[in-house]
Amino acid sequence: MNNTILLIIDPQNDFCDAKGALYVPNAEKDISNLVNLLDKHGDKIDEVILTADDHIPYDIAHPAFWVDKDGNPPAPFTTITSKDIREGKYSAVAADDLAIATEYIEELESLGKTHTIWPMHCIAGTWGADIYPSLLSKIFDWMQGTNKRYCVVRKGWYPYTEHFGAFEAEVQYPMVELTLFNSPLARVLSGYSQILIAGEAKSHCVNNTIRQMMNKAPELMSKLVILDDAMSPVTGCENLANDTIAQARKMGAQVSSTVAIFK
Repeated sequence: MNNTILLIIDPQNDFCDAKGALYVPNAEKDISNLVNLLDKHGDKIDEVILTADDHIPYDIAHPAFWVDKDGNPPAPFTTITSKDIREGKYSAVAADDLAIATEYIEELESLGKTHTIWPMHCIAGTWGADIYPSLLSKIFDWMQGTNKRYCVVRKGWYPYTEHFGAFEAEVQYPMVELTLFNSPLARVLSGYSQILIAGEAKSHCVNNTIRQMMNKAPELMSKLVILDDAMSPVTGCENLANDTIAQARKMGAQVSSTVAIFK
């Protein structure tokens, strides 16, 4: 069995650069810590997997998908409920999409979740969706110096569901493979004795990735190491991952830092 794999969640410009559309405060420091980890201990890391949150502008979590009763798009960070839709407060821009959007939000609510409108971010093919350059450059150096490999797992393409976690969309559609549980990713991770997880944002995509592991691949939890100095939360959501991490630790996961992990 191989030893260590590094899983970095959504290290993209829109999250990691202060000019990004959905910048996560302190993300540059998180990236710097990962760069230092690869620089000092890259020989102990056998594979790197990056996830990338890629969208089109017309996405169910973007303002462009929705319109209010006055014909205006909702502001970023608005919450839209099924009650809002029934009462005519919000509707889909494309009338044909109202039914699937309503069903989606109802399904979220049945799971105890809410639907948030985000600033338009990580648009496929744009600077915002690109991997943060200092990290990508260091991964290239690591790859060339060790003859090891990295890959990018893309998520978020299907515009009728959010896709926070690395493994599956918030709501799965049986006919849309991109929304279903990513069994190949789970198999790759299972081949390692240690899984290091980092990335952005701790409160959302990292949080949901860990939770999906707990629910669908619990055998990975005893291998998981959460690098707490290489992930940061969205402002106002600082405590959102606390329960997930506490549960993960009960299932065998560890919490460490990029500095201490190989000491």
